[in-house]
Amino acid sequence: MSKPIVAVVGRPNVGKSTLFNALAGERISIVKDTPGVTRDRIYTDVSWLSHEFTMIDTGGIEPDSSDVILSQMREQAMIAIDTADVIIFMTDVRQGLTDADYQVATMLRKSRKPIVLAVNKVDSFKTQQMDVYEFYNLGIGEPYAISAEGKQGLGDLLDAVISKFPEGAEAQEEDENPRIAVVGKPNVGKSSIINKLLGGNRVIVSDIAGTTRDAIDTVISRNGKNYTFIDTAGLRRKSKIKEDLERYSIIRTVSAVERCDIAVVVIDATEGITEQDAKIAGIAHERGKGLIVAVNKWDAVEKDDKSVKEFTNKVRNTLSFAYYAEIIFISAKTGQRLPKLFDTIDEILDSQTLRVQTGVLNDILTEALAMQQPPSDKGRRLKVFYMTQVAVKPPTFVIFVNEKKLMHFSYQRYLENRVRDAFGFKGTAIRFIIRERQDKEEN
Repeated sequence: MSKPIVAVVGRPNVGKSTLFNALAGERISIVKDTPGVTRDRIYTDVSWLSHEFTMIDTGGIEPDSSDVILSQMREQAMIAIDTADVIIFMTDVRQGLTDADYQVATMLRKSRKPIVLAVNKVDSFKTQQMDVYEFYNLGIGEPYAISAEGKQGLGDLLDAVISKFPEGAEAQEEDENPRIAVVGKPNVGKSSIINKLLGGNRVIVSDIAGTTRDAIDTVISRNGKNYTFIDTAGLRRKSKIKEDLERYSIIRTVSAVERCDIAVVVIDATEGITEQDAKIAGIAHERGKGLIVAVNKWDAVEKDDKSVKEFTNKVRNTLSFAYYAEIIFISAKTGQRLPKLFDTIDEILDSQTLRVQTGVLNDILTEALAMQQPPSDKGRRLKVFYMTQVAVKPPTFVIFVNEKKLMHFSYQRYLENRVRDAFGFKGTAIRFIIRERQDKEEN
């Protein structure tokens, strides 16, 4: 189920990051009274009145700036605008309307996307009412007076945002095919893999990193079954010298992963797994998607009988948070093991929709509790009453206990491992919800 995407754009220093942090409920974006501090676009999931959406925080737009950083930030914001379903245009009541605001407004109108105008830093609507109304001159609709820092007026703003979501945005599936997002850094061979699977050259491939800028959907048939592959712009590691355009395309990856069933993270065998690869895999893990690590260019690596095991161990160590990920070694150039990609996808799809009967599940739980006693704290021991599955994609389980705080992460991981040992759940994240239930024996 794909969430709508909301981009927060505007000139530097109008309070975009402050709004972002207020809605995200935690301090995610760096906030400082210096234009251009927010150079990275950061994203988070937001809920409002039973609606969920992904919000993007952007660097400020300086339409005429020739400064390299500000120019790159403008490019970053334009990618966000292209990707978004709704745009929040932030302005500053204290600075009033500026020429740059008019230029940004013109840029936004050309996007033909729904726009909600937010006038920030309004401490008192009664005394600043006329200052707020001045922003009608931008010609993009009603200005919503807010104070991001004081968290005032945010309800009306969010009501306006969700009213502009595409109809059925959170429920609509684009097709019934399994959706596979092919993600990774630039030039690791994502498009080459899809081309090889297609047997043609449908996706532009070049040795220049970042050739594929937009996500492209391609339907591939195998054994009478259709799969929709989503090719994305790659992510590049951070550069201390300049802000690379490709790294701004992280939102492309977020968007693609959001609407996929399985994410295939392609890494370069000649380079090894990197921190940036882990970040990309983390996007899929956080969203509970199936996860395959495809080690491409394996034909270009000098190997011995220990190479696969050693490389696998390195991947497992780097992706310790997603230890369930399936790892396959392939070559887009030669086609080596590419058929195994489909087999692995099918196995993960089965795992994602597997339902376990409550009785069987609790037999496994009882055995696990007997093998390793639950932890205790200050004389108070965790009691686990029972477990039941409540959802699929990802498989989600509710565990009823006497006290949630006694459920240590390591013991939850132990129970997860026992469930995986019993039922597989190959290549997919599984979720646990811990709920308290009163122990009747203590009453």
